[in-house]
Amino acid sequence: MTTQLEAARAGSITPEMEFVAQREQLSAETVREEVAAGRMVIPANKVHLSGRLEPMAIGIAAKCKINANIGNSAVTSNVDEELRKLHIAVHHGADTVMDLSTGKDIDSIRKQIIAASTVPIGTVPIYQMLEQLGGNIEDMRAQHFLDMVEHQAQQGVDYMTVHCGVKLEHLHLSTERVTGIVSRGGSLIAKWMMVHRKQNPLYEAFDDLCDIMRQYDVTWSLGDGLRPGSIADASDAAQFAELDVLGELTKRGQDNGTQVMVEGPGHIPMHQIQMNVERQIEVCNGAPFYVLGPLVTDIAPGYDHITSAIGAAMAGWHGAAMLCYVTPKEHLGLPNEEDVKQGVVAYKIAAHAADVARGRPGSQDRDNALSKARFEFDWKEQFRLSLDPETAQRYHDETLPQDTFKSAHFCSMCGPKYCSMKITEDIRKMSAAEQLVEITTLSK
Repeated sequence: MTTQLEAARAGSITPEMEFVAQREQLSAETVREEVAAGRMVIPANKVHLSGRLEPMAIGIAAKCKINANIGNSAVTSNVDEELRKLHIAVHHGADTVMDLSTGKDIDSIRKQIIAASTVPIGTVPIYQMLEQLGGNIEDMRAQHFLDMVEHQAQQGVDYMTVHCGVKLEHLHLSTERVTGIVSRGGSLIAKWMMVHRKQNPLYEAFDDLCDIMRQYDVTWSLGDGLRPGSIADASDAAQFAELDVLGELTKRGQDNGTQVMVEGPGHIPMHQIQMNVERQIEVCNGAPFYVLGPLVTDIAPGYDHITSAIGAAMAGWHGAAMLCYVTPKEHLGLPNEEDVKQGVVAYKIAAHAADVARGRPGSQDRDNALSKARFEFDWKEQFRLSLDPETAQRYHDETLPQDTFKSAHFCSMCGPKYCSMKITEDIRKMSAAEQLVEITTLSK
C-alpha cells in the first residue's frame, strides 16, 4: 500500500482525499495537488483508518486547524479522565489530539484513546521509550527509539513528533539563553549527545525511521527541540540553526514517501511572528507549519491560553497550518478537563479569526449568521451558533433566566431603554414610516 503522498504524486485521488475535499470545500484535484507538493498532509495511520478515524487535512490551502494535548504524568494518571479530556477537546472543536502521557500505563491509555477518537492522534515517542528505560536517557540506543516508533505505529498513532533536527554542533548556541532548552524531547536528546559526545542518533537513523513511518503512513511532525521558551530567546541562532536542519529533513522525508509537517516556535513577540512563519515556509518548501502557541508575552501565568491565542491568530493569518493549544495551566500544572475546554475554545477563536483574515471559503458565514441573529434578538439562535452555546446561554441567564427574556429586545447590560440595536430598530421603523407618508403624499 502507498502513502497519501505517494498516491498523490502518482496522480491518484484516494478516498481520504475525496473526504477531505468535501470537508474543506475544495476540489479533490486541489487536495491531491497540495498533498503531492508537500503543502498538505492527511494524518491517517492505516491502522486507525480501519477504526473510527475521520480523515482531515493540515495545510495552507485548508482551514486552519488546532491541536489539543492530553495525557497523564508521573504525578497523576487516570484513564477515564483522559478519555473525558478527549471527548471535551473534540466536542469543542479540536481537529487533532496529542497523547503526551509520561506516566504509568501509557499503552493502555493510548489504546483506549485511539479506539475512541474520530480525529488523528499524535504522540512524542521518546516519552514512552524513556519510561521503559527507567528515565535514563543516556541508556538509549537508536534501536530503542526505532522499536518504540514501530510499536506506536502499530497501535494506530497518526503523527509523531520526533526531534531529529537537534544537532550536537548547535547545542552551544543555547547556552546563553534565558530559558535554555525548553522542549522536553529536545532536552533529552541534548543530554544524550552531551553524555556520549556523539551526533543525534535520531538524525542519523532518519531514513530507517522513514521506512517505519511509510509502512503505516504515519505523518512526521518534525519537532523543534531548540524552540525558544521565552520571548527573550525568540528568533535566535539556535532556533534557526535547527530550522535549517528541519528543512533538509522535510525534503528527505518526502523523498522517502512520507508526509511531513514541521513544528514551530513557542514564544515569539508579535512583531516577529510574520517573519518566523514566512521563514519556515521558505526553508521547508511550504510544508505545513504546526505552531506551538506562540506566546507573545511571558508575564501572564494562568492566562497563557490568552497570551498564546493572540500569537496563534497572527500565525494562522500569516500562513501557519495548525495551532497547538495552550491551556491556563501552561507552565503551572497538568491540565484538567476545564483547562482543556478553555484552551480549545481560545484556539478555535484564533484559528477561525485566521481563516476569516485569509478569506478561506465560507469562513465568515457563521459570523454573519450570528450577527443577524443578534440584531434580530433571536437569543436561541445566538446560543446555537456560538462556539460554546452552554456558556453563552448561562451568562445570559444569570440575570434574565425566564423564558420570556429569550424573546426580549434587550439584555441585562443595557436594559430596555439603552440597547443600541433596539434603538436602531426603532429608527428604521420610524424611517420606513416617514417614507411611507412621503410616498402617500406624493401619490395624491
